[in-house]
Amino acid sequence: MHTAVSVPPTTSGEGEARSFGILSTFPPTSCGIATFSAALAAGLIATGASVDVVRVGPSPEFEDVLVLASLAGRSPEERTAAVEALNADDIVIVQHEYGLYDGPDGESIIELMAAIEIPILVVAHTVLSHPTPNQRRVLEEVCDAADAVVVMTETARTRLFEGFDVDHSKVSLIPHGAATPSGAPVGEPRPTGDAPRVLTWGLLGPGKGIEWAIDALDELIGLDPHPEYIVAGSTHPKVRERHGEAYREMLVDRAASSTAAAHVTFDDTYRDLASLNDLIQTADLVVLPYDSRDQVTSGVLVDAVAAGRPVVSTAFPHAVELLASGAGIVVPQRDPVALGQAIRSVLTDPELAASMAAEAHRLAPDLSWPAVASRYCELADDVAASRAAVTS
Repeated sequence: MHTAVSVPPTTSGEGEARSFGILSTFPPTSCGIATFSAALAAGLIATGASVDVVRVGPSPEFEDVLVLASLAGRSPEERTAAVEALNADDIVIVQHEYGLYDGPDGESIIELMAAIEIPILVVAHTVLSHPTPNQRRVLEEVCDAADAVVVMTETARTRLFEGFDVDHSKVSLIPHGAATPSGAPVGEPRPTGDAPRVLTWGLLGPGKGIEWAIDALDELIGLDPHPEYIVAGSTHPKVRERHGEAYREMLVDRAASSTAAAHVTFDDTYRDLASLNDLIQTADLVVLPYDSRDQVTSGVLVDAVAAGRPVVSTAFPHAVELLASGAGIVVPQRDPVALGQAIRSVLTDPELAASMAAEAHRLAPDLSWPAVASRYCELADDVAASRAAVTS
């Protein structure tokens, strides 16, 4: 049986409330790590901890009250202010992603971490199976400077151990938290005759594989009523900056020429968490057609499972791992025929869909942000105790 968490939960009253500094992108920046950090911050605060944030990237017009400093470049003044803000806390959580910090492969984070005097937890969002020599060096030095390293899947831990020179004793597995309510109740059954709803959501850009999901709709010809496919989300800001709306426009054109053109909807409406949860609950099936073979974490996947939705996904590492016990079906990448057949099987077999939803609900409690945040609190307690023992 797959075990989602290797760090036991903190029970109420254990340890002391600590102050956490988080170094990361942060809302209103639109990216997965910003969303992750905001949810983790809220979870930590709910445990009684206090949280300060040093934002990576330019400050928006209206700054979040948690943000004490910004690290938009490599100026000495910014770096000093960031380090001083972080050193005022008990524990620092550094979000690591190669494109997050300045320098080749984000190597400027190494110098900044060297100036942090308090214990550091590093969250490794990407662990590549075939890193370049510099990518390997950067992550190894980041892990060496950390007191503890968090990975979110067994695949990431295995890759870290096999492909990088890191201290295994530093590494803990804590899952990605879910923004959707844990084990959210299934809505009312769809009225007979209403078209089933298939949903993909998240920031759009090449590699999301939505073109294969559109092509897969050809495999659903003959279903009555034909499923409707909703693609919800705007173009990723970095993709828009470099390539405009080329990917979205390609998808729209591809859908328009599909035999299922009338059944595809693109929705780039901004949704807060509550309205996103409402949308997810209307879905009969969530499809994640991603191209990546390196993606070891996916917040969208975790949210879908936590919401109790059946999932059909391509075989990126996190999906292979999380769906192994039956919460979803995994198919090869860039294979619209296999994708379409899997979608058809879920939509035409109520018992299969129900069993997938039941397994998703079973997995959900360990994926809730309160459960995840409590594990970070316990890990922080362990790290602080170890640091105190060494220095005493």
